Amino acid sequence: MYTFRHEPEYQYIYFDKNDSIMLRLNTKEFDNSLVFCGRGDQKNNFLIEMFLKNESDRSYDVFDKDYKRFSKTIDSSHAAKKAFYLRRKTEIGWDEKFDLFAKASLDLDYLAKKEIYPIAHKRKKGEDVCKFLPKNYYSFRNEIDYNNEDLTTYVSFVRYMSAMLNNIAYKDCTTEKDYEQSALASNIKKLNITDTLFKNQKIKNGVLNNIAFMYLLEDQNMANNKKFLDRYFQLSTDKSKHNEIRKISSAAQLLNPGKTLPPQTFINPLGEKIDFNSAIKGQTVVFFWTLSSKSHLEAVHKKAHDLKAKYPDLNFIAINMDDSNEDWLRTLATYNFDVTTELHATDLKKLKEEWVITKIHRVMLLNPDGTIKNAFVSLFDADFEKYLK
Repeated sequence: MYTFRHEPEYQYIYFDKNDSIMLRLNTKEFDNSLVFCGRGDQKNNFLIEMFLKNESDRSYDVFDKDYKRFSKTIDSSHAAKKAFYLRRKTEIGWDEKFDLFAKASLDLDYLAKKEIYPIAHKRKKGEDVCKFLPKNYYSFRNEIDYNNEDLTTYVSFVRYMSAMLNNIAYKDCTTEKDYEQSALASNIKKLNITDTLFKNQKIKNGVLNNIAFMYLLEDQNMANNKKFLDRYFQLSTDKSKHNEIRKISSAAQLLNPGKTLPPQTFINPLGEKIDFNSAIKGQTVVFFWTLSSKSHLEAVHKKAHDLKAKYPDLNFIAINMDDSNEDWLRTLATYNFDVTTELHATDLKKLKEEWVITKIHRVMLLNPDGTIKNAFVSLFDADFEKYLK
């Protein structure tokens, strides 16, 4: 299994011996346009079809439902995907090595929802559903091979592990304050669970690294970071990632509330270099987008439009992260982004490093004076509007 990238997007391609595969895609419609052809194409087209089925099924609203309706919804969806999996497995006749990934793409997305449900339902509805869960609700955990090295970086496995560790670490939290105050203890707990659960050191390192990256974008308390990193370095043997983790930790510390953003160079649609601070007019939301993720491009601008209608004084700055200035301008001409100040980054490497942009869904909230209110939020966070107060 290999990956190929067109930042920030990526996908997988699987090769058997003697396979010869060509792929076609539109970089502006990355996942939805991807098609494989040649010897070995059917297996890979199955994976992208299953990926798209999982993505279209990724609704946060399902976690609002009571246990019976939640189970019925996800079981029905999983049954339909399983029928698709069994049909294509029979038609294509793939081997056990490929089936490891095919089965993971089928089952782990479904099981991740089961892990997410108790925590998400409690946070969204204020109801603890654990008392309604069957005694064998988590029995599926015993069926998962946590030490298969081939799955270490496979997205379905990574998402499931993240959901499971969050579920275990935060199971005793009942309020938003609990989640915030327990960030250090809960993430150290995740490290310790990982150390116990995984015997394969390569997999253990991969999960430890993922926990560290996510935590350092969540908690910018210097004392907390030191305690967390001390434990991380005790458990991780992946020396190649240690400097990267330290670098992110140091950069994130410069984005604490009350500080100002490290200066960057941007241009406006007229091609003029602008002072970023001049675009800050009142409380400001800064978000990022790229042509390679059209669904996010449209969703994040729609969210900004909806919030602007609700909070007229809120200022929105949208920063494009693509290399091509021409493609950016053509996109602006296609859409009517009338509530956002649209800017284009001129030094992407510097911007990503100094503003710690590791994912396109990142949003920063600034005070009217340009200081940072919260540098690590998401417009799609159910509690985003609370951060505005």
